[in-house]
Amino acid sequence: MQPPFVSPEDPSAAAAIAAIGEDLAAFDDWMDRYQHIIDLGRRLPAFPPGWMDDAHRVQGCQSKVWMEARAEDGRLFLAGASDAAIVGGLVALLLRVYSGRSPAEILATDPGFLHDLGLIGALSTNRGNGVAAMARRIRELAALAPMAG
Repeated sequence: MQPPFVSPEDPSAAAAIAAIGEDLAAFDDWMDRYQHIIDLGRRLPAFPPGWMDDAHRVQGCQSKVWMEARAEDGRLFLAGASDAAIVGGLVALLLRVYSGRSPAEILATDPGFLHDLGLIGALSTNRGNGVAAMARRIRELAALAPMAG
């Protein structure tokens, strides 16, 4: 799948979650972690300006967040962007976990990992609610995607 869709860099959602945990653990404080997350967002593939509309907007986010999905070969590939730097990084983290996975794997991967990694607790309430809204949207897209088999 070509940009703007994110291809998986880890063999499974569980491996992606473990790798994100290791990446975040390498930093001593949350300011350094935030900078790392912002940098991840800056490395996302460019999101087409034509998709920055209400049809692609994730509801429930304080910042503007847009997502698109495409099914290919039984897997769901995701693209995303935000108008806020830290939120763009959170989009990148979610896409690392979920993009390029089967709809079944996406639905089986509980977004509770965001709490487990300390991300939700380190964010403002509004940002935490926004991340939860993004995870919900990804799961909704997976539930609508054609299942392989």
